[in-house]
Amino acid sequence: MAITEVGGTLPSVCPLDCPDTCSLSVRTDGTRVLDVRGSKANPYTAGVICNKVARSYPEFVHGPARLTRPLKRTGRRGEGAFAPISWDEALDLIHAGIRGAIARYGPQTVLPLNYAGPHGELSGGSMDRRFFHRLGASLLARGQLCGIVRGSAYASLYGAAPGMAPEQMRHSDLIVVWSNNVTVSNLHLAREIKAARRTGGARLIVIDPKRTRIAEQADLFIQIRPGTDVVLALAMAAELERRGAHDRAFMERWVEGHEAYMAHARAHTPGMVADICGVDRASFDTFAQWYRDAKTVGVSVGNGMERGRSGGSGLRAAMALQALTGNHGRVGAGVFAKPGHAFPRAAARLQRPDLVPDGTRTLNIVDVSRLLLDETLDPPIKAVFIYNHNPVATHPDQNRMRRALAREDVFVAGADVVMTDSMRYCDVVLPAASHFEHADIYASYGHCYLQRAEPVIPRIGESLPNTEIFRRLATRFGFDDPMFLESDEALMDAAFLDDDSRLRGHRPSRLPVGSALAMTTVEGVDPIMCNTVAPATGSGRIELFSRHLEDRFGYGLPRYEPVKRGFPFTIISPSSPRRTNATFGHCALSEGREEVEINPADAEHRGISDGDLLRVFNDRGETHLVARTTDAVLPGVLYTPKGVWLSASPTGQTVNALLDADIRTDIEDGACCNEAFCDVARAG
Repeated sequence: MAITEVGGTLPSVCPLDCPDTCSLSVRTDGTRVLDVRGSKANPYTAGVICNKVARSYPEFVHGPARLTRPLKRTGRRGEGAFAPISWDEALDLIHAGIRGAIARYGPQTVLPLNYAGPHGELSGGSMDRRFFHRLGASLLARGQLCGIVRGSAYASLYGAAPGMAPEQMRHSDLIVVWSNNVTVSNLHLAREIKAARRTGGARLIVIDPKRTRIAEQADLFIQIRPGTDVVLALAMAAELERRGAHDRAFMERWVEGHEAYMAHARAHTPGMVADICGVDRASFDTFAQWYRDAKTVGVSVGNGMERGRSGGSGLRAAMALQALTGNHGRVGAGVFAKPGHAFPRAAARLQRPDLVPDGTRTLNIVDVSRLLLDETLDPPIKAVFIYNHNPVATHPDQNRMRRALAREDVFVAGADVVMTDSMRYCDVVLPAASHFEHADIYASYGHCYLQRAEPVIPRIGESLPNTEIFRRLATRFGFDDPMFLESDEALMDAAFLDDDSRLRGHRPSRLPVGSALAMTTVEGVDPIMCNTVAPATGSGRIELFSRHLEDRFGYGLPRYEPVKRGFPFTIISPSSPRRTNATFGHCALSEGREEVEINPADAEHRGISDGDLLRVFNDRGETHLVARTTDAVLPGVLYTPKGVWLSASPTGQTVNALLDADIRTDIEDGACCNEAFCDVARAG
């Protein structure tokens, strides 16, 4: 569907880092986005979208922070002083900065610093990867910031086989939502849960450190201490065995490592659950009885759990309950995780990792600030390109990241749609087009529908899509291979396997817009674990003992490891209803001071009242937040949403300044954003 000068309503897709990947209807006047609503093209999202997308996208695209021309820094890093320049000058400056660093230190001195701003197959990782692979830049392990721990935990049991699609949960008679704030981070799952309860009388159990909105709707809410989930899940495995709820026939056919797992689990008791997790015996027994009585259990495990030291273990142990009880092999029984494995992606063809020189190092994204400041690193990082990412707003130990990016001996270039806190540290800033201004194709990590979108408005100013930015950079660097000239249409077709039956004869670049193609198995049926799909593990079975994780990390079996606290409060910083990560952090919906929730007992002890401005601090930093007293959080736990920008606090710091970047998860060396300890006092 073509852009028209007179405007109208056109189909699109939301590209944000969210599992729901909604279909959109966008009303324009031909040049501007006027209104964004949900569309029914995607049957799962079915016309419903979150408030932040509806309210903030027009401002994001057309507001005063929008980047429309290339810029050159004229002041101190972080100050925000820039002058407009031409594209030719910008490309020359980037070429000179990167080539100068390479001449001294070699190509691995260059680091692409990108994460998950847009999730389109093209804008998220296509021509950019080809460019940096051909350049010989250091590789970046990105998932350690968020996602890889949950993904690795899932893979340790099931391999790369697709998990349960969310729509199947409406057929469950018991739903366990574990560490997933559904109404904020997984909005459309709430409808499936509601349908299961309305039509099938399903019970809902929610396990979370905070009494969230979905927890308020639960039949049983288990308010667990942060980071202790693995203890509850292991004790529950033992309790379900004691109650005769293990499915021996299923395990004989589908489960590997049961004996070793249960020998370990039996050491975990209801008393430990009470002492460590803070969960009373009555709740524990109800959980066990309902699990035993249910015929079809659906479990949703969210990313929140992975933000603790024992997060990988907690996720594995929660999912393992489904294998032990035989809750696979039928509609509505399974783990809602990784349905995106159903897409026939061809990442190697799209991103060309074969271009990477032998021996190229891989750096953990969580280590970037430390490595930028490391005078012994060989070769040092002396050129950074930030795109699809706002590291100042999203990385733990925010002040260390700011010190790292402030180094004048490091060349920093960036590209973004708007002027972010991170772009302010760049020597050169390139204006990126929003997803409303270019074509892309969208898989999903939270459902099984493939969607494509065309631009709905012309590009704003001199902005360019990521693919064209990196085509121009490739040309400026002298990369003349035809792969660097491939069109966006060719890249879409390269993103998926040729002639795969799941595409049903569609060329990806010709997939009709305003529609959604449901992924199935190659045989054309819905993926159902241990039925239409098998675990893609080495044994072909669900592996409760992971040789892979044992060899890599020493965690063949899940276990609990507490983190030493240096301050009286744990502060949790989950997703916000006003932002997606840091996207929209500058918009009107995010204006004003962010709140911090504090238990009334803690507030009374410290003389804190609702609405007080609080200092929240530790030895890494300090931010100011507005108190909201509520028993939705436990004593000793503070709760404030992530993703605010520096201007939200008079200290020029956010909650990320309090997070320790050097505490890591049990598996995959991921960020432990919930192992953050602090103190609190009234400000002023």
